[in-house]
Amino acid sequence: MTTYIAQFTAKHRIIQIEQNSIFTWKQESGEIDQTLLSDKIKRESSKHFYQLVAGPTYEIKMDDISVTVWKTAVF
Repeated sequence: MTTYIAQFTAKHRIIQIEQNSIFTWKQESGEIDQTLLSDKIKRESSKHFYQLVAGPTYEIKMDDISVTVWKTAVF
């Protein structure tokens, strides 16, 4: 398994705050599937970020989040 790092920006459809961050993950060496990576970032990082910002009474839906991955590298 190889550890990778990605620089990304996440935007929510309604909440006017951008998440600019990094994300690390492990996978077998080889091509990085950008769609799978974006989904993984939404699920494991951005959904929690926006839930923290919005508070417990607002439900965050993953379909309302868009992720742009700027760079990836072996970490």
